[in-house]
Amino acid sequence: MKNDEKPVGRRSLLRLAAALGATATVGVFAADRLSGPEAGPGAGAAPPATPPRPAGAPGAQAQARLRPAAYRLQPMTGYAPPAFRRAVPPVRTRPFLHLTGVGRSMVLTFDDGPDPRYTPDILAVLRAHGCRAMFFVCGEMAVDNQDLLKEMAADGHVIGNHSWSHPLIPKLRPSRIRQELGSTSDVIERALGTPPLWYRAPYGAWNRHSFEIGAELGMEPMAWTVDTLDWQEPPTDSIVRRVLDGAGPGVVVLNHDAGGDRAHSVAALRRYLPALLDAGYSITVPRR
Repeated sequence: MKNDEKPVGRRSLLRLAAALGATATVGVFAADRLSGPEAGPGAGAAPPATPPRPAGAPGAQAQARLRPAAYRLQPMTGYAPPAFRRAVPPVRTRPFLHLTGVGRSMVLTFDDGPDPRYTPDILAVLRAHGCRAMFFVCGEMAVDNQDLLKEMAADGHVIGNHSWSHPLIPKLRPSRIRQELGSTSDVIERALGTPPLWYRAPYGAWNRHSFEIGAELGMEPMAWTVDTLDWQEPPTDSIVRRVLDGAGPGVVVLNHDAGGDRAHSVAALRRYLPALLDAGYSITVPRR
């Protein structure tokens, strides 16, 4: 044999060894696919069972390591961080009556709506002056006027929970309180994509259960500093006078946009809002 023929013989042997190794490797992965747990009824005939090896036989540990359950990757979601959830607020023993640290600012709030007879006019007045307010809505009104909820949110107003049917909360069982607040929060979340962060007890009547359940639902309790008494349907002048006499830093004003004839409430807003702005007050909403 000539000297220059030796490398050719070596290359032939190497190619043969590589081919045998590749064949063995393909056999391992093919066996793994057939023995995977995904094969169930209707997936085709199962391969013949391999006779069990004695515990000490060569390759027993390797066969155990190759079982799919031993190395199959977990779903990526198993390592993903949990979805963001806003922290549950503390359980209060009294509601917020005013805001602190807001300078010469006041908060205007409107209860019982939305009412298509009066709420659109109130939104128009606020929009004309570039002001935001808080609307504490009742579920039985909100469910049929979700377009107004969306209009409120689009204008940057804060939508709060005022129960479903405006009951006297302290007379209700805890399960009924949860139903009143939870159902209203559900309507708001379905309409706007986020649940309310504030709630107000009808008639300003709170109890321990309402504070606890409100906190469980992620809401803080908001009351008021100045009551315009517009729920009594007084003359427009009376409403205006009460707001201007009670004006001050951090004051929360109670108005209504539903629950009766609110024409005087709308007319009063048209008068006292520009007066407050001229007096140097800004109209704000709380942040959370």
